[in-house]
Amino acid sequence: MKSKLLMFTFFITAITVFGNYTVCSGAGIFEKLGLFRSTSLSDTKIAGGLKDALKVAVDNAVKLTGKENGFLKNEAIKILLPEKIQLVEKGLRVIGAGPAIDEFVLSMNRAAEHAVPQAESIFIDAIMKLTFDDVMGIYKGSETAATDYFKRTTHDNLVEAFLPAARTTMDKYSVTQQYNSLLDRYKKIPLSQNVPVPEIDRYVVEKTIDGLFYVMAQQERKIRTDPSARVTDLLKEIFK
Repeated sequence: MKSKLLMFTFFITAITVFGNYTVCSGAGIFEKLGLFRSTSLSDTKIAGGLKDALKVAVDNAVKLTGKENGFLKNEAIKILLPEKIQLVEKGLRVIGAGPAIDEFVLSMNRAAEHAVPQAESIFIDAIMKLTFDDVMGIYKGSETAATDYFKRTTHDNLVEAFLPAARTTMDKYSVTQQYNSLLDRYKKIPLSQNVPVPEIDRYVVEKTIDGLFYVMAQQERKIRTDPSARVTDLLKEIFK
């Protein structure tokens, strides 16, 4: 009976002394008593490390795609003719449109490469708006959880930012005129009249965003799985 009374008194004293600790502090009381020491990462470290990871992934993706040939020479993201026109590309080349097609593809990819740098400030803004739930969802999520977060939160802003930049380059390379010229030839092919084709500026912008997110996902996977890609101390600590 005396031992039970002593144990009860001990816990009442502990609760009184450390009453300012909330239930959310987990093992706080036991850590103060020296009975338990947590080895888990703090929320602050996780948040800081994750933001480092996002900034690194964004920086790498923008540098890889927002340079000359960043799109054109990357077969995974190279912008090709709109799908409907691809169906008759061979026919167009047969009637002498090959050089025009090649020039048009080049111009679309140049427009994408010049638009991409506009994305960096949009991504940084999204990083700064991360909530605790966002952070934990990304940290515990799939290998592309951060990229998926960006897709959800930045797409519309990217379209708005990319359109003017893409149009400026498209005007420089006469993309719209080239596209209309291709369409004129395309429409002369039997049955093509009934096949809808996209607006070229929107098409280029959406393909630019798709390519940027593709490369970003690659960078995110690399950070999560390849120790050599963790270029800050926090990254090395949270992705052990």
